[in-house]
Amino acid sequence: MNYRELGKTGLMVGEIGIGCEGFVDHDGALAEPLLDAAQQAGVNCIDLYTPNPDMRTRLGKALRGRREKFVLQAHLCTVWKNGQYERTRKIEEVKAGFADLLERLETDHIEIGMIHYVDSLEDWKAVADGPVMRLAKELKAQGKIRHIGLSSHNPLSARAAVESGLIEVLMFSINP
Repeated sequence: MNYRELGKTGLMVGEIGIGCEGFVDHDGALAEPLLDAAQQAGVNCIDLYTPNPDMRTRLGKALRGRREKFVLQAHLCTVWKNGQYERTRKIEEVKAGFADLLERLETDHIEIGMIHYVDSLEDWKAVADGPVMRLAKELKAQGKIRHIGLSSHNPLSARAAVESGLIEVLMFSINP
């Protein structure tokens, strides 16, 4: 596995990471074997966009005894409502979703607090100047997230976020 520095974090992560889809839609029997295979292959970065509570619990159990071997990138502003994922900017929902994440993952921190799905300049301005960024900074000051990131599909909002200096990692989807 080749490793590279992740954004401006100083964290070294494998060029191949693992998403959370493999931890969903089963009774949990695959969580540990999936994590074993990832670890054996040198994969050390896990992106957790989904707020699915069962997936978070399964992954938390699979991480027992090896949490420090993985860089967890979890998304702020994702919540689980009525059995499905939802993006939110409501700060009380964001706080509750993050607290649930830490509890279910059985950890006191994540490495990357990824502000989820910022796809317009208007949304970026609201995030940057509002309670979401204040919360991200507060969580970072408390050590509950180590670095602030952002995910986007929009070049204009992504560039504005990078140029602001407020984020250390950009997750930009390229959809051919």
